[in-house]
Amino acid sequence: MSKSASGLLALPPEILERILVESDPLDVAAIAQACSALRRFIYEPADQHLWRSLYLAQSLDDPRECRNNLGEPLSADVDWRARLQRIIRARTVMDDPSKCPPDERHAVLQTLVDLISNIPPTEDALSEDPAFNLAWFARGGHLLDHPAWLTELPPKEEQLKYRLHAHFGLTNRDYRPTRRTESRAYVYAMRNYRWDNEFGPFAHDGSGRVNWQHVWAVHHVMSMHILPQRDLDRTTLQLFVVYPLSLPFCQSSIPRSLDLNKEPDWAGVKGTWQCSFCFCDHRDLLVYNYNHFDHSDTGPMHTAIFDDPDFVEIFRCMDVELRVISTEADPNHPTRPKINFVGTANTNATMVGYVKITPDNQIRWHFKSGEHGLAVWSSEGIQVGGVRSSFGVLGAWTTVQHDRHDPVGAFFD
Repeated sequence: MSKSASGLLALPPEILERILVESDPLDVAAIAQACSALRRFIYEPADQHLWRSLYLAQSLDDPRECRNNLGEPLSADVDWRARLQRIIRARTVMDDPSKCPPDERHAVLQTLVDLISNIPPTEDALSEDPAFNLAWFARGGHLLDHPAWLTELPPKEEQLKYRLHAHFGLTNRDYRPTRRTESRAYVYAMRNYRWDNEFGPFAHDGSGRVNWQHVWAVHHVMSMHILPQRDLDRTTLQLFVVYPLSLPFCQSSIPRSLDLNKEPDWAGVKGTWQCSFCFCDHRDLLVYNYNHFDHSDTGPMHTAIFDDPDFVEIFRCMDVELRVISTEADPNHPTRPKINFVGTANTNATMVGYVKITPDNQIRWHFKSGEHGLAVWSSEGIQVGGVRSSFGVLGAWTTVQHDRHDPVGAFFD
């Protein structure tokens, strides 16, 4: 036993614990290796007080105050040690992604997704104090841009990565023209809109689960229009850019006086929404998809059309007033019934739709819209962030007929 180890053991237990709590968790792990007595003190305590204190000493949210993306409280039974160890391992990988072996990648990605998905709600959607977990992950762009994570990953890991990216916002790599070509190529590929994914950002297996790659592509296409041009033209790299489609806006906005379990409009449907949408010239759309109208075709598509300086993508916004007309019980989510709503955009434009929970516990928005009571457009979207978050809904629109030559595009509410 070293002198330093014996010196620590000579301290009263409460003083030793205080020293450990003031230390970085990696240093605590190193101290535990000094001798068997210190290891027992750290890893075999009589209760979780040490690990709870060590967790709460980090710049992280108290999980006892957190809610999941549906606004439900987390389990009161917190394994503080296991939770902190997973997060610190994820932090190590964020600092140097090359240190993550392939067999550990899924666990790290899941830890990060859990961290940004389970946060305390805010009472004020305009609050300038985001959840600690969100601020902690704001440096995650380095991980998302690292070459080791840009290669093709197994499907589950790929989905987790795109889910993180869609919540994060824009990384430095996302400002490259090639990245815009990539996102447009996905959004405007007609083969990504089929009956088996209900013509929206869902998996192509009929499960109704979210396809986060599709959500990310929509996110990127819309972001390129929402960000001011001066930010898109910037020459200096930044760690993180705050704008409406980024981490700080993922936090649920739930007043303390509101009990979502008793609120019919738990999703916050009622009110004025700004709906933004994108589309390209239908002739360009047909040219791009010309050789790929066979939906079974999974080969590479020719994306040169998006690199053409003459390619034009239209971006439009309009205000929509929504109101709830009824709810329907959801046996799988008794406190989150299906919400039916209608909306008006002007004297002629109307909208009718619903909000419900997907099989993978995400918040799905579906609506049809048109003029003079005639439905023309069909839209499918996903609430990004927590329920009632100001991040809003990202999705795709097509026509109600779903003919294979019909236009497609992206939207953000």
